[in-house]
Amino acid sequence: MMKIDVTDAPSESELAAISEGLTAFNAADVGPSERRPLAVLIRDDAGRTIGGISGYTAWGWLFTQWLFVPESLRGQGMAGKLLEAAEAEASARGCFGAWIDTFNPQALKAYQRQGYTIFGELPDFPAGRSRFFLKKTLSPR
Repeated sequence: MMKIDVTDAPSESELAAISEGLTAFNAADVGPSERRPLAVLIRDDAGRTIGGISGYTAWGWLFTQWLFVPESLRGQGMAGKLLEAAEAEASARGCFGAWIDTFNPQALKAYQRQGYTIFGELPDFPAGRSRFFLKKTLSPR
């Protein structure tokens, strides 16, 4: 007998069961993703990480999951430098595309300055804003 259990505190092993099952299904369906983490870090003078990009490459795409620039470095083109570094590594890994999403208007403009174009919008996420999904073509090396 099956049971559906809703929780806000899943264990690592419970999340692994979902992840491993979906990974196996997708690999059988479309081939292995060759997913690899990718991070571009901003470090301070003491070597501490104070911002950067966290994402991954898979199926020929770079996905930027998180991008954070400390307030003291904003307005200096840092987001563009981070994206350029991530895109260069993704291209070296053979990626042909990149995608990112945001609901922040300033981030949206920064991504568009870097050549990203909107391919989708989710209105009212969060309420009163839209979440935009953007993509960019890369040249694999």
